[in-house]
Amino acid sequence: MIAENRTTKVVTTMETIDSIPTPALVINAATVRCNLKRMADYAGEHKLALRPHTKTHKSIQLARMQLELGATGLTVAKAGEAQVMAQTGADILLAYPPVDRARSDAVAQLAKKHTVRVALDSLTAAKAISSAANSAQSTVGVLVDIDAGLHRTGVQSPAAALALAQDVQRLAGLRLDGLFFYPGHVWLTGDERIAALEKVDAILRETLDLWRKSGLEARIVSGGSTPTAVDSHRVTCGNEIRPGTYVFNDINCVAAKCATLEDCAARIVCTVVSDAVPGQVVLDAGTKTLTSDKCGPAPDSGHGFIKEFPQAKITKLTEEHGQTDITQCSRAPRIGERVNVIPNHICPCVNLQDAVWWEETDGSLHKWSVDARGKLS
Repeated sequence: MIAENRTTKVVTTMETIDSIPTPALVINAATVRCNLKRMADYAGEHKLALRPHTKTHKSIQLARMQLELGATGLTVAKAGEAQVMAQTGADILLAYPPVDRARSDAVAQLAKKHTVRVALDSLTAAKAISSAANSAQSTVGVLVDIDAGLHRTGVQSPAAALALAQDVQRLAGLRLDGLFFYPGHVWLTGDERIAALEKVDAILRETLDLWRKSGLEARIVSGGSTPTAVDSHRVTCGNEIRPGTYVFNDINCVAAKCATLEDCAARIVCTVVSDAVPGQVVLDAGTKTLTSDKCGPAPDSGHGFIKEFPQAKITKLTEEHGQTDITQCSRAPRIGERVNVIPNHICPCVNLQDAVWWEETDGSLHKWSVDARGKLS
């Protein structure tokens, strides 16, 4: 039986976990629902707008679930993702500077029918969006991106944030909506995490004070990440959070102590295809499935966690092979045996799949298309 909605293709199958072709990305529905509700409840309790980042799931179906639980909008990384997620009807924040003409034009066209905002950190990007918006006769909201400590993007001082905000206000087709930050450098736990977030808050407070003295208002102060999500209230200047990975969680989240293994909704079902080399088995999942990403807080832990064999270590990946050290295991996995691997970093793993298997509580499997797969521009 095939059931489809207007966007996401959903196929209900007679397959079982034991019969689906591997490697396969399987999503536990009950765990996802718990993860979504937990974050929605936290945001509601602390009066924070929740604008989840869809880069993790890339699914219209899951985005709608987040919106139904009270998300005020969606965050995306690229213009292609924005075009896909706009089908939900939500307003969109592009957390990436669309500098080139193709992306600027795509954003400006989308803004003709949808509320669209972009985060940017240069006058060059602001002028590109302004030009595109003028041509499209649309208006694009702007959040000025300030570097809160990751040193990836963002203007480098409160004064620079003020100067860029003033430039944005002068450019036609743009609307200054607020401030954007990303505490992606904060992987600490406990008191150290709180101290790091207090430093972020101090940067924001200085910036906002400058803006107010110059007659500017930051209606939105948008930040957050999954590792820091439930401590976002420590950033007292912020009023919006953008966690993404929380929907599924992964080994990075477990190592950062913002999730447990039980909170990890996504797993790669793999098959053992070789045991010819002593002390090793090979899984049918390599870089084209698990990616090459190491665990950030624990870079020597291997390329994922095998639930059935916690003492095993996936030591080396090539394109289709996952070489796994089993010398510490009480028994050796057998050829043909299926195992479940929780990836280090789930976001790029999803982007490698055309579809994922949604596993309901009754054991039924539904094949969901990955709607925004490959939307890299």
